[in-house]
Amino acid sequence: MRIFKILTVIIVLLGGAYAASMYYFVDESKNFTVEKEIDYPVDKVFAQFNNLQNFTRWNNFFTSSPTIDIDYYTPYEGQGSAISYVDPKNDTDGEMFIRYENLNKTLKYQLFEDENENPTLVDVKFKPISAEKTKIIWYVHTPKLSVWRRVENFWTEDRFAENINKSMVNLKNSLGNKVEKDNQMAAIKYDSLMVENEEDKLLLGINVSTSNKKDALYKNIVMNYNKVYNFVSMDLGKKDDEFGYPILMTDADNYKDKEVSYFLGIPLSKKIGVSDNNFNFRSVNPSQNYVMYYKGNYEGRIKAIQQLIQKAKKDEMRFGDIRQTFIERPMEGQDVNLKLSLSVYK
Repeated sequence: MRIFKILTVIIVLLGGAYAASMYYFVDESKNFTVEKEIDYPVDKVFAQFNNLQNFTRWNNFFTSSPTIDIDYYTPYEGQGSAISYVDPKNDTDGEMFIRYENLNKTLKYQLFEDENENPTLVDVKFKPISAEKTKIIWYVHTPKLSVWRRVENFWTEDRFAENINKSMVNLKNSLGNKVEKDNQMAAIKYDSLMVENEEDKLLLGINVSTSNKKDALYKNIVMNYNKVYNFVSMDLGKKDDEFGYPILMTDADNYKDKEVSYFLGIPLSKKIGVSDNNFNFRSVNPSQNYVMYYKGNYEGRIKAIQQLIQKAKKDEMRFGDIRQTFIERPMEGQDVNLKLSLSVYK
């Protein structure tokens, strides 16, 4: 009994010392600032923050958990938009609101976590450094904590900064694919032969051999495109702005053969684990390409390919494979919108 009393006194004294140290030496809430720069124009960046459907696709807080369930409320972007979320695996839930918007300049968020009635306040400012570069500044004010919970303030800033670091990687990948698509669409000049330097790519796709009889090849391409797209979007959970246009790679002159072998893949930013053996990764090395854009029925692409090959021969260039980038989704019975790229070298 005496030992129990002594232990009780010790616990009370330690608890009192802890409470006193928290009360006098640790702030009940925290204010801190995080700054980052990203190589994209302010209007492109802002659109990823004020549209909460975009926001949850790259923000690590939401993407890091496979079990999180998010509901979106109208208006889906700008002042007044909101989401609620539940994550049963991590036993968390909350609500997030955009309370103020100044287009391309400022956003103010409120985040209510679990059953806390006091929100975390996050003001985000966007400053264009140049036409292609933006500074993003987060001003964070955490909710007041009781004396017993104030110890959490020791790691709040580090945890927030770590989340932003991971989120910025996701945002860069997302914007890279989106801006690349926008730039490609804006640069299209049909039936004109151009020379381009293409950077390396990483494709996730499928190897195929099929008949080259009339319409059979294109039907096969549509079928396998759907396989790859469904695998990337559904099995891997990737959104459309997280990957590039689908690319079909094949020998430049195999359009004359009775049977055609090709690889059809979708560009991803990095390798990830894939459990289905039907799909594999292929790296595409940087190359110089002769390029033509073509729109029409799939058979009509052959004339454009022949022009690219003739140009290479005339310039005394050797050539490798032909890459067919589908600017629009291939669909049976419809015309295609293609970027045809013939890799050339001396």
